[in-house]
Amino acid sequence: MSNRLPIIGAIALIALALINATFYTVDQRERVLLFRLGEVIAADLPPGLKVKVPFINTVLKYDGRIQTLDRGPVRYQTSELKNVVVDSFVKWRIADTRRFFVAVGAGDVNPRLAQIVNDLARNEFGKRTVQAAVSGDRHEIMDILRQRASERAAEFGVEVIDVRIKRVDLPTEVSSSVFSRMEAERKRVAAELRAKGAEEGERIRAQTDKERTLLLANAQRDAQRLRGEGDATAAARYAAAIGDDAEFFDFYRSLEAYRHSVGNSRDVLVLDPDSRFFRYFDGAAAGVR
Repeated sequence: MSNRLPIIGAIALIALALINATFYTVDQRERVLLFRLGEVIAADLPPGLKVKVPFINTVLKYDGRIQTLDRGPVRYQTSELKNVVVDSFVKWRIADTRRFFVAVGAGDVNPRLAQIVNDLARNEFGKRTVQAAVSGDRHEIMDILRQRASERAAEFGVEVIDVRIKRVDLPTEVSSSVFSRMEAERKRVAAELRAKGAEEGERIRAQTDKERTLLLANAQRDAQRLRGEGDATAAARYAAAIGDDAEFFDFYRSLEAYRHSVGNSRDVLVLDPDSRFFRYFDGAAAGVR
């Protein structure tokens, strides 16, 4: 019995190898080619468990999902002979498995696809100015690249689903000079606005000073006029009062003179006793009407 164990084990291994060589599975995410002695006899098999003839049929599987080709920053020249740096990526998948195998085999299709997109992008950016490439025509460029890249990639069984431009920048050395010019322009605009503000401030201050001077002049004019009218009224009243009782007015004026002349005890007046200045000090004068 012990002598039969190696034989049984060998038979089991052979059976497993035959089963593995006979059966294979096709995943729904795969694109599969079936060969017979190196010749393609079936392509794009449906998903499921399949049977093949051992050592005669072989199977080649490709990833059937959408693939991404990230191209990274690439420099192109615009119609103005200025450089722009374009960062983009490509979405693609296998559309014709048989043609893909004939054109690419088991190799990598990304370099060929990158070259196609690179040639197309260089041509499109070469037709446009920097401003159009950066902002205005980006969506148009992407549509053209997708359509024409898909047409050319169909030659080796690839469908280009999308070409996306992530960003379009100026080269570092150009960006620095552009930013410097932008900064200088902003400073110039700021200086101009400050100058206009100072000019407007001076105009407002001058207008305010003018209005202030005019208001003061009008106020002084009105004050002089009112003062003159008051003086005239007072003079008229005095004249009327004198006309009514001249002797009383003379007496009142003398009292005012006494108040201003002898208001300080140290004042000394040298006058003739018979002077009219002291006429109202006379007791007889107290009875004057």
